Amino acid sequence: MLEKIKEIVADSLGVEVDTLKSETSFKDDLGADSLDLFELVMALEEEFNVEIPTDDLEKIQTIGDIETYIQKLQ
Repeated sequence: MLEKIKEIVADSLGVEVDTLKSETSFKDDLGADSLDLFELVMALEEEFNVEIPTDDLEKIQTIGDIETYIQKLQ
């Protein structure tokens, strides 16, 4: 699952998959803004058939956070 998440993040934010780790921060490391994160969440919701409420986005800071969150939903 982590590799698929990294692919979606790389595609959404225009970065290389090889540079992404579980601890990679969307804002600090990748410079993602709220629009970037919104688009990323839409792609993740579609891929994993889950719904991520806006309130929960504030808790998701890293790629590892997304993996943990999606695993709990599935």
